[in-house]
Amino acid sequence: MNEDIPEDYIKRVTSTVPFGYELSEYQGYLKPIEKEINSLRLATGMIVNEEISLQMASDWLQFNTGRKISAKGLQKHVDKLYGTRKERLGVESA
Repeated sequence: MNEDIPEDYIKRVTSTVPFGYELSEYQGYLKPIEKEINSLRLATGMIVNEEISLQMASDWLQFNTGRKISAKGLQKHVDKLYGTRKERLGVESA
């Protein structure tokens, strides 16, 4: 890896820039946006604890950061980190 690239930058692997990141001055890398990442962590925690719905969290994130994330996109993020709701709650499918 190039010595000049900061540690918290991530390699860009798709055409979509994930929530919490923006294009960086380094070709092929994404720069973290602390406010978005912190807000996403807070919202994710509230979703996992079932304090708010995906849609409410999505709306709050847009209001708080000025950047949109769909409820479905937020669900994919939560499921990737914590597993599906059924997995988190230990509910078996019939």
